[in-house]
Parts: sequence; structure tokens; C-alpha cells
Amino acid sequence: MRFRSQIEQLDRENFTIVAWEPPGYGKSRPPDNKTFPDNFHQRDAAWAHSLMKTLDYSKFSLLGFGDGGTTALLLAATYPQSIRKMIVFGARSYIHQNEIAHCDNIGRRIEDLVPTEVCTDYFQKTWTEWVNTMKRLYVVQNGNLCQEALAKIKCPTLIIHGFEDKFVVPDQQLHLSQNIVNSRTYMFKKPPHDIYQKYPEVFNHKMTKFLLEK
Repeated sequence: MRFRSQIEQLDRENFTIVAWEPPGYGKSRPPDNKTFPDNFHQRDAAWAHSLMKTLDYSKFSLLGFGDGGTTALLLAATYPQSIRKMIVFGARSYIHQNEIAHCDNIGRRIEDLVPTEVCTDYFQKTWTEWVNTMKRLYVVQNGNLCQEALAKIKCPTLIIHGFEDKFVVPDQQLHLSQNIVNSRTYMFKKPPHDIYQKYPEVFNHKMTKFLLEK
């Protein structure tokens, strides 16, 4: 489980944790295949908000990683009245060509880089379709994923970035911090993209401190 360290180790006396997996990822079914239309981040944001309403949470905080970070940015911009605070890491508001090249390279070596129990045919197919979508959006949308939404975000926002993260260029986090009014940035001095897994104690401490601040 990718976010096991957060789900199991965060203080349950202070937090109620809702771990959401967008339809088509992991074991979230239906659909049987994760689809990537041009607006898939916006669609996932609407689905996530609908889920929280169904669970009777009218106001909540967000933690978003990677595509989940982009989805969180759109959710916070579209439903500002629902969001208390937001933490994003490895999040993009646009697509950089170096990121596409890096993900493309991983796709060619994915069987060597991803654990056997994870690297199923479904995983490989989904990865390929995601990379192809990023390439398409880089062309048809000039790489824009949600840049115009950033100015609409009003909630306190913590932007976390791992030093020399090869999946997300440093300018991504700089762009977020310059365009989200009530934001701050924390830079991990370690390089991995999955800092929440490699350094869960530090990551959870930073997240807890931010969320509990008055």
C-alpha cells in the first residue's frame, strides 16, 4: 500500500483519514481500465469532491501526490468553500518536456525498475497510456494542466518537494509557490520522488504540524 505510513501512523485522535483511489487505479472498480481524457484531472477532482459529500464531510483538508496533487489543486480551486488546508508534493500545474522524457525512459525499463508484484500487464498498460496522455496534452494544451486555477486557491497550502526529484522539475514547485497566494514550500534535502515512503517520520511530522496550526 503506497500511503501505508500515513494511513497507519498519523494520529487518529487528531485526524480522520479518507484514503481515496481514483476509479481505474489499483483495485478501484469500475471501470476496468483507467481512462485518460484531456480533462481527467478535472473529472477526478469532481469525483473526489462528490465522494466527500457522500461521506458527509462538508469541509476537509487535502493531501495530493503526483497526479493526485494536480487533482487536489483543481479541487481546491473549484470548491474553495470545502477545503480547509492542502498539502501537495510531486504536483504539476503544467507539463515540462524533461518530465515526459524521464517517464518515457522509465517506460522502456519498467520491468527492471518496478517490483514484480506491482509490474502487472495492467500497470504497464496504464503507465503507457498515461505517458501518451502527457505527450498529447503537452501539444494540444501547450502543457497546461491547471495553471489558471492556481489564483483561485484560497486555502493555506504546503508545497513539498524532494531535492533533485527527476519526475518533477524544480520550477514546478516554484511556479506553485508564486501563484498560490497563501502557500509555503518545504524542500527535502533528499532526492527521491516518493519522499513520503522513504522518510515517513519527517514527512508525517511536517504534515501534522502544518495541519494542526491555527
